[in-house]
Amino acid sequence: MRRFAELVVIKRVWVVVAWVIAVVSAAPLSGRVESEMNAAAEVRGSETMAVARSLTTRFQTPFALFAVLVVSGVPSPDTREGHDVLAELARAVKGVRGVTGTFSYLDVPDTLFLGAGRSGTFLIAGLDANAGRPEDRIPILREITAGVGKRIAQDFPGATLRWTGDIPINFDLRRTSAVETTAAEVRVFPVTLLLLLIAFGALVAAVLPLVAAGISIVITLGVAVIINHHWPLSILIQNIVSMIGLGVGIDYALLTVSRFREARAAGLDTKEAAVDAAHHAGATIALSGITVIIGFAALTLVPLNELRSVGVGGLIVVAVAVLIAATLLPALLSWMGHWVDAGRFRLPRKLTGSGQQRWRNWGKWVVGNPWRVLFLAGVPTLLLAVPALRIRPELPRGHWMPATMESAAALVDLESMQRGGIVNELRVLVEYPAGVNAYDGRGWEATRRVSAAFLRDPRVGRVQSITTIVPAIVPDVRVISMVPPTTLKSYVSIDRRMALVEIVPRDSVNFNDLTVLARDVRRLDAGRISGISGTHFAVGGLPAFNADYLAAIGVWFWWIVALVVGVTLVTLMVGFRSVLVPVKAIALNLLSVAAAFGALVLVFQDGRGVRLVGLSEPLGAVFPAVPILVFCIVFGLSMDYEVFLISRVREARRAGASDDDAIVEGLAHTGGVITSAAAIMIAVFAAFTLGSFLFVKVLGLALATAVLVDATVVRMAIGPALLKLAGRWNWWPAPG
Repeated sequence: MRRFAELVVIKRVWVVVAWVIAVVSAAPLSGRVESEMNAAAEVRGSETMAVARSLTTRFQTPFALFAVLVVSGVPSPDTREGHDVLAELARAVKGVRGVTGTFSYLDVPDTLFLGAGRSGTFLIAGLDANAGRPEDRIPILREITAGVGKRIAQDFPGATLRWTGDIPINFDLRRTSAVETTAAEVRVFPVTLLLLLIAFGALVAAVLPLVAAGISIVITLGVAVIINHHWPLSILIQNIVSMIGLGVGIDYALLTVSRFREARAAGLDTKEAAVDAAHHAGATIALSGITVIIGFAALTLVPLNELRSVGVGGLIVVAVAVLIAATLLPALLSWMGHWVDAGRFRLPRKLTGSGQQRWRNWGKWVVGNPWRVLFLAGVPTLLLAVPALRIRPELPRGHWMPATMESAAALVDLESMQRGGIVNELRVLVEYPAGVNAYDGRGWEATRRVSAAFLRDPRVGRVQSITTIVPAIVPDVRVISMVPPTTLKSYVSIDRRMALVEIVPRDSVNFNDLTVLARDVRRLDAGRISGISGTHFAVGGLPAFNADYLAAIGVWFWWIVALVVGVTLVTLMVGFRSVLVPVKAIALNLLSVAAAFGALVLVFQDGRGVRLVGLSEPLGAVFPAVPILVFCIVFGLSMDYEVFLISRVREARRAGASDDDAIVEGLAHTGGVITSAAAIMIAVFAAFTLGSFLFVKVLGLALATAVLVDATVVRMAIGPALLKLAGRWNWWPAPG
């Protein structure tokens, strides 16, 4: 590492030029994240994806992909005025390029299209998957319907036209994600700058970590856009990269700049101080970064594009932040010299105090009273961790999408019409064995029996299939020929070997019960229900996707935990040449993770202090992806401070200090850096809890709590106390 540090300083011109080229190349790409990333969640290899693929390849339905226009505040479509309004909307929507057709009360005068109390209606617009991205049609559709809406409002002032469904929701989530990420960055910047000014007491030194974090984010987002062309990523990467990039980018830069100033204060010249910072801080940051990267790398193994995207984004931004702290900053500092302290000012003594001496005094008290420290710090931490045993990784109850989204408001409109099941329908593909097709007697009877069986379930409000649209006991060519070709192609595959049966659930069935319904349908014996042995069901739709999502997380969670713990343990054993220190670090990290889970349960499930995070009532659960995300992120971030502290303790022992004195000196030299870095990271995560994205709000609170507990109680009290009790066994089998 020493040779590497010297090379960085000697070749500083090339180092800076390389980073400038990287930033200039990535900046234009990073601006395309919002337009290119997908907001839709996917489970690779899932039954839901197989159903979606079959609908687009084996059927000729124009509604394999669709959006729903919710119309309220106008007369019911079974009246002349309402019929005319709906006809005008249908004409306008059909005229949009990429719309494959519309389906509404105009096509089938079904009560399904009439809201409860004749309060509204809806129109389904098919979207062509081959005419560019379906999401790109949404702003055009909204513009067209807004124009029609202005004319309609002249006759019906209370009229509202809102688009919803999977595709409009994904479009809105992408837009909202970009807006809220920018807002969070704006909120956190002044707070972070203030904390850095307090930490350094100099303007230039305080700005450098912010610049380092900004570069990390820009380069990572640019690389993510390139990766997205070959390996589709989720828009969630934008929030995660900003959140983690600001946190670790500032943390690592803070350590490098602090080490440089410390070396200069010890009498080293500018170049030697830069080499010393790159040597000592660089080695610590590299080991710390590896432990964080392990958690993110593990997430890329999960077959969920959201978690995979978080893994990719976190892995890249941490790696870039490590490289910046170990190369770009030492190169710049070797030029800056005393200018790093430009803009120096005197802070009130209450904010600065005696710095290292305060931490040195604290360290002496800890090594003198280890059992007392363990009791006073350990008991409250364990009490916070205990509620983690009650965590419920489910979809929260109620409306949890941002209320500012048009698609979310449209869902509320649908529910008020008691037609919310339209966007939560199950799409069941009934595949017949060889020799049977949908239009022969056996196939027709099988589809009819399947439809009737589904309708008997009390959770089901309606069933749509070719046999419900054409209510014939046996298939009649004359009757079938009178059915619009579009309808036939929507419910029977091209080869007639497969029929689509749509299950529309009752509005009273909540998200989690719909997931259970999807699982129940998948467990049914298709051969027995249809009366034809060899018949198979494939179940898709939103509830089925939720079932696939939960199943994937359930299968992978404990494998990911074992992988992250195992690889981190080996990495730390190699890095510290010790057995006990890594084992202790792993145990303390698990304690920090449990404390974060406990906080989620207390706030979001139980509702204690829930109004402080902008909610009016508890959610009763946390999102299914939150536990695995929090574990992988917190486990790595918590290790940062352990590496910072242990590296300095080992350095003091190698310099000849006793075990007790090494602990004291380790705390004296890292206490200020760790608390400053933690305060900044807490501010970053807390800024993301203030937005309207509930998922990001939950994640932000968990990460902020974990860092707060870890950087104060765990690393500054419990960890040093355990080091004291273990004594020389900390460094077995090698010397410290």
